[in-house]
Amino acid sequence: MAGLSMAESGGGRDLPSKLTWQVFICCIIAASGGLMFGYDIGISGGVTSMDDFLEKFFPAVYLKKHEAREDNYCKYDNQFLQLFTSSLYLAAIVSSFIASFFCKKFGRKPTIQAASIFFLAGAVLNAVSVKLGMLIAGRICLGVGVGFGNQAVPLFISEIAPAKYRGGLNICFQFLITIGILIANLINYATSKVHPYGWRISLGCAAVPAIILAIGSLVIVETPASLLERGKNEEALRVLRKIRGVDNVDKEYAEILNAIELAKQVKHPFRNLMSRSNRPQLICGTVLQFFQQFTGINVVMFYAPVLFQTMGYGSDGSLLSAVVTDLVNAVSTLVAVFLVDIIGRRVLLIEACLQMLVAQSIMGRILAVHLKSANIMPKASAKLVVILVCVFVSGFAWSWGPLGWLIPSEIFPLETRSAGFFFAVSMNMFCTFLVAQAFLTMLCHMRSGIFFFFAAWIVVMGIFAIFFLPETKGIPIDEMNERVWKKHWFWKRYHKDSYINKRSQEIQDKSEEESLE
Repeated sequence: MAGLSMAESGGGRDLPSKLTWQVFICCIIAASGGLMFGYDIGISGGVTSMDDFLEKFFPAVYLKKHEAREDNYCKYDNQFLQLFTSSLYLAAIVSSFIASFFCKKFGRKPTIQAASIFFLAGAVLNAVSVKLGMLIAGRICLGVGVGFGNQAVPLFISEIAPAKYRGGLNICFQFLITIGILIANLINYATSKVHPYGWRISLGCAAVPAIILAIGSLVIVETPASLLERGKNEEALRVLRKIRGVDNVDKEYAEILNAIELAKQVKHPFRNLMSRSNRPQLICGTVLQFFQQFTGINVVMFYAPVLFQTMGYGSDGSLLSAVVTDLVNAVSTLVAVFLVDIIGRRVLLIEACLQMLVAQSIMGRILAVHLKSANIMPKASAKLVVILVCVFVSGFAWSWGPLGWLIPSEIFPLETRSAGFFFAVSMNMFCTFLVAQAFLTMLCHMRSGIFFFFAAWIVVMGIFAIFFLPETKGIPIDEMNERVWKKHWFWKRYHKDSYINKRSQEIQDKSEEESLE
């Protein structure tokens, strides 16, 4: 199939390839799994600020919200309300473990299809809910869909994309997450005026991205690595030629096949993942996901309407402010799409830490001075906070947001790739659950100090990116060990012992063979 008139080289060792329409379309369809995830992130915060929804499922919160003397920071503090948001992520943790095995045994494509089915079921359950239990059950189904989708989609894109364009194509997943968030808040803004069932429309519309993914997944191809992993060698070679747009794919095919042979020697990938030589990838992959959530981004994404209402905006104003924030989020993610394969991963991460640190610190200071327990924040200060939120979100959107998913998807060797990415996804879902479940309570007790809490973590993650995170730009994923980890000033020590042990074992085996002869 014709390429997109881009360079022939796929990056690293001159593996011949083009960025074909087949790869581009497959990556966009797969990345629409991000649309599902993003829609859910955006929809939950807006729905939980709607009076009709609160009155039906959380009457205690509804009363607190409309109590004139209620503490500004504590009006939404309710564990069941937080459980509505966070239950999805508990389900995602469990389902991503199942999805890691499903992904390996049946392939990336069926895992993506399963994600769309679970998400569709969750959307329907939420839309027709009449009791809290039914509502939570729908959220759990959505969580299973998120777990399957987040496990399979980044792996799918990393395995199918040429190394030279892997970063930009993988960030399409994050870009569509931001589009999903934006669409969700636009829908919330519209349905907040539809009484008394506007919240049902908001939750039910989650079925749309699920249907898009379900239909689109019928036309995507399976990745060559997954096909070889399951013994479908001829089909893998045919697909590789199709997605690369060239006939000469022997070198890349041989590299993938060699990685498969090595992977087959590993009978227990989860146990092997804990070995010393795999520790650098495991640490970096999981720590990045931890840091992604402890930037404080979900304070904004989940609860932006709630946060803006706390500052004195009305329901319409808070939702509109959230829409502005989401628009900045989506546009800024495009910066990463175009720059990540040019200037690299680390530069974006380090710059964003400085940007987010300044924004968080100033926001915390403004709230500490101007927002007390029972007053309305001055309009000028509230508008400045919205601007600072946009500055913070833009930094996150071109760095820790997309790269938190990209880097873990490209650093693990094939034999531990599904297992390793499971740990990364699980860490993300667990930390998202913690933040979602605890934020409103933290806001009540820590008040403006919550921004300084997250600012402190930004300092830590900046130090980590500077000293411990290697650059992976343009390196084929099956060459990461040799060209990244074994050359890094700190992580190379984890490979020295494994090399010595391997050589010792080879010498021992050779001696045994000679003695038998």
